[in-house]
Amino acid sequence: MTGGVSVSLEAVIVAVTDDRPRILTVDSANGPMLPSGSLDVAGDRSLDLAMRRVIDERVGFEVEYLEQLYTFGDLDRSSPDAASGERALGVGYLVLTREAPTTGRWVDWYHLFPWEDLRARDADSEARAMIGAWAGDVPHRRQRVQIAFGMAETPWDGVRALDRYELLYEAHLVPEWFVDHDENTETTVAGEQMALDHRRVSATALSRLRGKLTYRPLVFDLMPETFTLSHLQRTVEALAGQSRHTQNFRRQVERGGLVEGTGRYATTGGRPAELFRFRRSVLTERPRVGILG
Repeated sequence: MTGGVSVSLEAVIVAVTDDRPRILTVDSANGPMLPSGSLDVAGDRSLDLAMRRVIDERVGFEVEYLEQLYTFGDLDRSSPDAASGERALGVGYLVLTREAPTTGRWVDWYHLFPWEDLRARDADSEARAMIGAWAGDVPHRRQRVQIAFGMAETPWDGVRALDRYELLYEAHLVPEWFVDHDENTETTVAGEQMALDHRRVSATALSRLRGKLTYRPLVFDLMPETFTLSHLQRTVEALAGQSRHTQNFRRQVERGGLVEGTGRYATTGGRPAELFRFRRSVLTERPRVGILG
C-alpha cells in the first residue's frame, strides 16, 4: 500500500482586460500552471486562508473574492508538491480580481479554450468538426456531442464549458490525453496546453463563473468602481463568450436595478457616456441577482 496524501491549493485567478477574460499562470517546464502550493496542515487555519497565503507567495498580491470550486483527486493525478507514493489531491478555487502587476503571467482564457468564444465567427468550427467526426454514427456519442456543443436543435449552453473540455479529452482531441497516457501526440484541436490537469481545473472555473452570473452579480468584482454601460456589456460578453443585443442588455440591467448613475461622464472621443456604479442594496432586495440569462 502506498502512503500519505498530498493536498495542494490551486487558484484560477480571473480578470477581464481590454474585453478579454484572462487567467493568471506561472511558468513551468511542462507549460503554464495555475498558482498553487501545499496546505500547511499544522499552520493553516482554513483552506480559504491557505489559498490566500499561496496566492500571495506565488504571484505577489492579495485578492478579495474567492470561492472553493471542487476537489480533484483522480488516482493517477500528479502534483509538483506530492512526494513519491502520495495521493495528490487538489482543491481548486475561483478567484476574481482586477489585473495587476504580478510575478505570474496573464493568459487569455480563449487561448486555452478557443471554441468557447462565440464572439469570433466560427470560433468553434474546428472543435465541432473534429468532435462530430469522433461521434460518427454512434447514437450515445452523437447525443452527448449535440448537447455539449449545441448542435442541431439544441441551443448552446455556455455553462457546459467543462463538459466540452472533458468530451474533447475523452475523444483524444486535447494533448493532455496523450501526456496522461504516455503516448505520442496526434492531431488535436487548437488551444494552449497547460501542465498537469490545470486546463481541466480552469474549465471547471469557467463553467462555475458562467453559471453563477445567472444568479449572482459577480461581474462587478471584475469591474472598476465606476464604468460605462458599454464597458459593463463588453465585460459580460467577454465572460459569456457571446454577444448581447445592446438595448436588451441595457433594459435588463435597468430593470434589475443593478446599477445607479453617478452624475459624472466619461470622455470617450465621441459622445460623453455616463458613469455608473454597482447598486449594492440590490443584494438585500431579492435572493437572485443575475446578469446573464
